[in-house]
Amino acid sequence: MNSASRLHILDLLRGVAIVGTLATNIWIFSDPGSATLMPMNQGQSVVEMLQSVFVNGNFLAMLTILFGVGLYMKYQNSKGSQVPWIPFYLLTMFILFIEGLFHFVFIFEYDILMTYAITGAIVAFLVQLKPKTMTIWIIVTLSLHTFGILIYYVQTYIAFSDPTSYTAIQQIALETTSLYQFGTYFEQVLYRIENFFLLRSEAFSIIYGSIGLYLIGIRLYLAGAFNMDKKGMYIQKKLMLWGFSIGLPLNLLSLVPGGYFEIPVRFLFAPVLTFGYIGLIAWMMNRGALRWIQKQFEVIGRTALSCYVLQSILASLYFYSFGLGFIGVDGILAVVVGFVLISICMLGFAHLTLKTFGVGPLEWLWKTLSKMPFKNKRYSAK
Repeated sequence: MNSASRLHILDLLRGVAIVGTLATNIWIFSDPGSATLMPMNQGQSVVEMLQSVFVNGNFLAMLTILFGVGLYMKYQNSKGSQVPWIPFYLLTMFILFIEGLFHFVFIFEYDILMTYAITGAIVAFLVQLKPKTMTIWIIVTLSLHTFGILIYYVQTYIAFSDPTSYTAIQQIALETTSLYQFGTYFEQVLYRIENFFLLRSEAFSIIYGSIGLYLIGIRLYLAGAFNMDKKGMYIQKKLMLWGFSIGLPLNLLSLVPGGYFEIPVRFLFAPVLTFGYIGLIAWMMNRGALRWIQKQFEVIGRTALSCYVLQSILASLYFYSFGLGFIGVDGILAVVVGFVLISICMLGFAHLTLKTFGVGPLEWLWKTLSKMPFKNKRYSAK
């Protein structure tokens, strides 16, 4: 399959990942302080429990894998021109980092774009590795990621076990929620700027894991996992079988009372279930199941970057004090309604921009700025 052509399965997966990311982040928007209490903040309602098993961390992992696939496709395309790969891609990642920085400062403190920018800048140097060497890098980076998460897990529960520390953490959580519930927009921006490194600690701490998932995405792409042929279908069935048979029991551990498995499930076990999702979605696409719904996800997937930022803007307007102010509304109804409304708005936005311009606005900006320094004639196609 020609890597230069747009693969529908990748658009479909990106769209699912973007909507799934909203299904994760919207709970943070609805209660910003809950992220501080995540290890002990186990959901009580059926919806929250389903979210913790089937959503939390799964679609972020999917998006990360797909960013790795996108990186390799750009690398392949660069071979057909005289544009130097490393300078071009490092510039691309610098622009993505700036976009993520603006997203963090002005909209949402749990931005993932900066993490992807740093990860992409590193993987750009690894993309030419032989498959066996790449596999070694996957094992090493995921091992380092696992070790780091285990240290974080131990430190967190030591802190939560100490009454004084736990009281202080609760106070921080309450103050954070209060800021977004009652504070002005400029106070919220100032808070994110003043606490940049503290608020970015999680995003930077998962870089090893992100490198591993990027490389796994590349290996899956090279193996033909995203092709709609016999080989691709075989790999997709294997992903579905192993992803669900191993990942689902591991993710069900999030239902254990006390929230003892919240951290391992989100950061270690969720990506396993993600492979099952990838296999299932590819299988459904091959069978032609729910074709109209698939098309809608594909449209969102083609404008994934723009829709990711748009969902943060809409969610902040829906929940925060400078918008409709739904923070503090009891029950999960406000969250579910918000998710549905924002998803519909994303879909309408994606259809409109693709019909009018053929591309999402942030995709256009990213592509234009990335190629601008290389428009010189000496970089023309071979």
